[in-house]
Amino acid sequence: MDQKKIAEFNVNERIEGYYLIKEIEAKTASNGNNFLDIKLSDKTGDINAKLWDCKEDDILRFTKDSIVKIRGDVSEWQGKKQLRIVLMRLAKDTDNINLEDYVQTAPYESDYMYKQIINYIEKIENQDISKLVIEIVNMYKDKLLFYPAAKQNHHAIRSGLLYHILRMLMTAERLTEVYTNINKDILYAGIILHDIAKIEEMDANQLGIVSNYTVEGQLLGHIIQGIKIIDNVATRLGIKREISVLLQHMLLSHHYEPEFGSPKKPMIPEGELLHYIDIIDARMYDMEKALSSIETNEFTDKMWILDNRRLYKSELYNSSAKLGDNSSYEGMKRICVLDKDEVFDSDILSKINK
Repeated sequence: MDQKKIAEFNVNERIEGYYLIKEIEAKTASNGNNFLDIKLSDKTGDINAKLWDCKEDDILRFTKDSIVKIRGDVSEWQGKKQLRIVLMRLAKDTDNINLEDYVQTAPYESDYMYKQIINYIEKIENQDISKLVIEIVNMYKDKLLFYPAAKQNHHAIRSGLLYHILRMLMTAERLTEVYTNINKDILYAGIILHDIAKIEEMDANQLGIVSNYTVEGQLLGHIIQGIKIIDNVATRLGIKREISVLLQHMLLSHHYEPEFGSPKKPMIPEGELLHYIDIIDARMYDMEKALSSIETNEFTDKMWILDNRRLYKSELYNSSAKLGDNSSYEGMKRICVLDKDEVFDSDILSKINK
């Protein structure tokens, strides 16, 4: 039986293959028997799975972030595909499994995306803003290369935070050609820093899988954490106070509504653009991901993150560059300002890599 990707699962079929346990929890059914509630993952997506009537040994043996070989039956529950596990065992050394082959990751190399972001920092002309952004990016460089942008929602993949930031910068660059009153320095800095504190908000491993939110992340959240980072670094570097406050306002207001964590709406045009560019990239990511898992002329399941909308994949949909497909890598290089192999400014690289 051939290994089948999760995105290719069909209802009423039996599958067999290796998958990553992304989440796992032991629960008790109404009949009093234990079962394992599992989120299985591979590069194409996730699926909820159940191992019914499991034993105590099963609860101890199967853990988060491990690879398992599974035989199971695909069914449908409340409009979503679900897997009933028939047999499950841990992967063995002799299976020659590479864990990274089962992790959803950004469609472009992290080093490449990182260098493109450095290039945008180089475009910041205001010395105080440039110095502040360089310092903060340098503080988080190592984790920025693999951190996701969320635990479950948009860009919840390895290097998802870099991917999110880069696409937002690319969008911003084009919008500033239309809205010429926008201060590019403030906008670029706000985009680069708007989610940087998610690295402090969440605990994630090298695979980009979030295990939990940190204590401070739960008590404060990445918006407040990000404001603290800017304030502390700006004070230490002697950055002009108005610049520090403007960037803090960009972070504070980018969720727009109090119920989403922003006590202030944007009071500068750069903040307004930051909010909508963030929304655009998040929504496009969610739609790309949903549409990549269905066939042409089909509808997706209802998506709560999109207000319970169902998306339609028409024959006109451009599916030539699917999410996670490196075939669009060359196009990305043409769109970005620098080619991957070009030489980057030695001064700014030395500041970032010091």
